[in-house]
Amino acid sequence: MLTIWGRANSNNVKKVRWCAAELGLNYTHINAGGTYGKVNEQPYRALNPNGLVPLLQDGDFVLWESNTIVRYLAAKFGQAPFYPHDLQARAAAEKWMDWLTSTIAAPFRTLFWGMVRTPAEQRNRAAIDAAIAELEQHFTIVEHQLAQQPYLSGAEFGIGDIPLGSFIYAWFELPITRQPRPHMERWYQQLCARPAYQSTVMIPLT
Repeated sequence: MLTIWGRANSNNVKKVRWCAAELGLNYTHINAGGTYGKVNEQPYRALNPNGLVPLLQDGDFVLWESNTIVRYLAAKFGQAPFYPHDLQARAAAEKWMDWLTSTIAAPFRTLFWGMVRTPAEQRNRAAIDAAIAELEQHFTIVEHQLAQQPYLSGAEFGIGDIPLGSFIYAWFELPITRQPRPHMERWYQQLCARPAYQSTVMIPLT
């Protein structure tokens, strides 16, 4: 029995739920974090001392950290090309997972909180504009990669597309000015056509 803890509107929870949906997994979903609470209560902290979401329970096995959970589910339940068996192909896809965390997550958080979770009259426009400029710089790397291959994972959709794909919905839906990036936009439209993406990622931004 699989259980996924975490509020559905969290980008990190979206990663895990999207992965599970792509794999056709049945699981119990428990909203936690934000207005749902639970994460600071002792039973949850006993499972994840960080008090963060998402959290996966697979029977008696407990796992936290969203990218690690995606890797675990893909390794246990996935098949190639979603989870490549070739070590180099898998590493080439997985580098985008860690790149999202190390490079994109911080400026994206500034943008998202500034535009979605801050009243318009209280927004720090300078911080928002700086975050957009930083993200545009990083997305030049994505655009270059997607000019050479259909997906970040390679020739086929796979685990490497999930972390950035979970964030990119907000990037294209927010009322901001974006540089034209035809290859990245094409990739995004390919994600939007996937039923699992529609049900887990393409939900209201809150």
